[in-house]
Order: sequence, then structure tokens, then C-alpha cells
Amino acid sequence: MDKVMRLASEKGVVIFTKSSCCLCYAVNILFQELGIRPMVHEIDQDPEGRDMEKALLRLGCTAPVPAVFIGGKLMGSTNEIMSLHLSGSLTQLLKPYQSRS
Repeated sequence: MDKVMRLASEKGVVIFTKSSCCLCYAVNILFQELGIRPMVHEIDQDPEGRDMEKALLRLGCTAPVPAVFIGGKLMGSTNEIMSLHLSGSLTQLLKPYQSRS
């Protein structure tokens, strides 16, 4: 749990993924199209990945990946992120973290 929370607060937007997860890829692309360069942590490439997956479920994720944190706060998985996006709320949450290009 400590490692998940530490990583989640290292950058404004953090996505915990698995390298073979197509929904993880889709969420990552959504953020990039919204001008965000999230920190992506592939838990299947981490020696502590199983423990991290369990910690994400204990934190309240409906699915362990993708798990999206914004400003150190768990926002949820694909369903929650897409709901926020479709309602227009996601853009507001991401404003402080958008690239200034």
C-alpha cells in the first residue's frame, strides 16, 4: 500500500497499468489527447506487482488496472474515468496538469 501511495503522489496524474491491458492503453491515450503526460507504472513489470494489485483493490478500485490517480487521489478505473470525461468533469480536474505547449 505504501509503494502505491508514494508512486501515486509523485506526479499529478499517475496510471497503474499492465503491459497487456487494452483498457489501460485506451485510458493512457485519452489522457495524452487531453494534453496530459501521465506517469504510467506497469505493475506486471514490478517485482511487487501482486502486492500493488491487492493494494489497489483495497483502496477501492473496481478493477486493479487501470487505476488512475489525479493529484494523489484515486479517481478509479476505466468506467469512472470515462464517466468523468463524458460529463466534462475530467477536463476540469486535469487543468493544473496540462502541458503548456
